[in-house]
Amino acid sequence: MDSTIWDSVDRLVAWLDDRSPVGPEQERLLRIIKLSEEVGEVGQAVIGATGQNPRKGVTHSWEDVQHELCDVVFAALVALRTLTPDARGVFEERLAYVERRSLTSREHGGAGAGDT
Repeated sequence: MDSTIWDSVDRLVAWLDDRSPVGPEQERLLRIIKLSEEVGEVGQAVIGATGQNPRKGVTHSWEDVQHELCDVVFAALVALRTLTPDARGVFEERLAYVERRSLTSREHGGAGAGDT
């Protein structure tokens, strides 16, 4: 990931920390829980984009879904940075692990348990 993304994440975390009405332990948990809220909004946007709710019809676009997916990524990066000052290193290490595991699994003709 580009360093400007991590700079933005650091600024967002600092901004949130300055405005937090709760203590650091509660804030950490709430930032992790925030992910569930954002994932729910992705689901809502998909339902709206497909018109799956006949009472409401089409209420969202696929662009809305894209924006909601970005919000999930932002929430995850903020939560990760809240857990560790080395969020970038943790992310890069995990990405490399998942890539290696996935490519190795594909070379051997299948997916392993817990594959992403």
